[in-house]
Amino acid sequence: MEPIEQLNVIVPTIASVMDQIDPSQLDAPTPCEQFSVHGILNHFIVLGGTFPAIFRGEEVPTTEPLPQDGHVPAAECRKILDELLDAVRAPGAMERTVSTPVGDMPGSAFASFIAFDVAVHGWDLERSTGLRFELPPEVVAAVDEFARAALQPEMRDG
Repeated sequence: MEPIEQLNVIVPTIASVMDQIDPSQLDAPTPCEQFSVHGILNHFIVLGGTFPAIFRGEEVPTTEPLPQDGHVPAAECRKILDELLDAVRAPGAMERTVSTPVGDMPGSAFASFIAFDVAVHGWDLERSTGLRFELPPEVVAAVDEFARAALQPEMRDG
């Protein structure tokens, strides 16, 4: 399954979860120890906000984290994720070499990494909020295949 196909499923699924997060859940810890629920949403806004520009070969914008003010930034995250989908769907985006925070790589490899990251954080949100983040088995298999091939053994859980 191609990374664009994975993102076409993962992005609306996580957007649905974000739309249902209650403000009282924002401070909840997640299995990703460095992030609370609000922290994951900020991760999508700050780091994820750079990804559309990376795919387009543009100057990468700087985005400030949103304060924890009791507002669930679901709309802000959805906007960034929609921009990401537009960027990865653009002609040539998967074949182009992109300059990422971890080095230059084909757009398809970076899109696979993003699909993995969003999926993992979707499961983090599910565990922390009780909201369902359910992906079709073929998407899970594709994300898992990428993770097993790309991540170093000490970064995986088997």
